[in-house]
Amino acid sequence: MKGISTRRLLSALSVGIVLTAALGATPASAENLNVMNSGGFTAAYKLLLPKFEAASGDHVDTAWGPSMGKAPEAIPNRLARGESADVVIMVGYALDDLIKAGKVRADSRVDLADSRIGVVVKAGDVVPDVSTPEKLKAALLAAKSVAYSDSASGVYVERELFKKLGIAEQMQGKAVMVQKTPVAEKVAAGDYALGLQQVSELLPVKGIAFAGKIPESLQSVTRFAGGVPVSAPHPEEGKKLLTYMAAPSVAKDVESTGLDPLTH
Repeated sequence: MKGISTRRLLSALSVGIVLTAALGATPASAENLNVMNSGGFTAAYKLLLPKFEAASGDHVDTAWGPSMGKAPEAIPNRLARGESADVVIMVGYALDDLIKAGKVRADSRVDLADSRIGVVVKAGDVVPDVSTPEKLKAALLAAKSVAYSDSASGVYVERELFKKLGIAEQMQGKAVMVQKTPVAEKVAAGDYALGLQQVSELLPVKGIAFAGKIPESLQSVTRFAGGVPVSAPHPEEGKKLLTYMAAPSVAKDVESTGLDPLTH
């Protein structure tokens, strides 16, 4: 038993040494990093972050907020107020806007994962079939109330999805954009009968039943990406964090959270 334990310890140490070498970090070079992260990548980020910290020796503090919108917590608004960040993780086109505005380094952009829109109801309620456009339309019309997010998926639902289904007028008054709070939490609390948001933001919430992704012909695929702000105190370490979270070796972890990894 002692020999087996010793071998396991040596194996674990070897893995740690290899990961540390790959990330180019040593305890002496460890830094405290600040990351701003938006909702869609949250579950994957929380799963991967402890592994990155263990391998790199860096410590990461995280601020949470949407990729866009008027909320004070929104990442563009945080940066506009002068809040410091080494990395921002957000919807790809919102990140591109920050790059164009000179807030994020263009050469630091890293694509991380794709996210698709799904549907939930409160646990215990009848779970609708949303597998075809016709069935999704019927489910939306039958629901007493519908909630969608104030981020990328919600903008698509409000401006395009309802119109594509020919129910924009019928949804007025009963479909509501939820500010800041995850849509699934509102559904679980009974505030709304049906919710639409990115799958990765729906699955972690307890008290809901997942009906499925909306049909592919109606999907709006959101690309999540990360970048390093031009004022980042630790730009090289920030880029290493993004490289780690986009690596093929973590694709299964990313996929387990409801996201679609870009590499396998």
